[in-house]
Amino acid sequence: QVQLVESGGGSVQAGGSLRLSCAASGHTFSTYIMGWFRQGPGKEPEFVAAFTRNGGPWYGDSAKGRFTIARDNAKDTIYLQMNSLKPEDTARYVCAAADGGPIPARSSYQNWGQGTQVTVSS
Repeated sequence: QVQLVESGGGSVQAGGSLRLSCAASGHTFSTYIMGWFRQGPGKEPEFVAAFTRNGGPWYGDSAKGRFTIARDNAKDTIYLQMNSLKPEDTARYVCAAADGGPIPARSSYQNWGQGTQVTVSS
């Protein structure tokens, strides 16, 4: 398994930005699909963004146009840059790693971090 540790969450005003990090260890970073999910209050877990095994980014509908996923293979780290944040972005953001399967499906992912909380105020 790969171990995942998230950081970078916090509280921000609507319209602000945050950059989340997910550091991986235990296995070669580049062999996994790496991505982000979130779960807000009263909501189902939601796919946010991920890298496919060939390196291309995928985004959920809520992330398109506002969030950007990035990676640093040398540091075994992926990032989620979140801009123009809205109160509805309030959620716990969790990093996950998969061997394969549909990119936005939670069932594809075998390894999960503990998450980092993002709170967006009006």
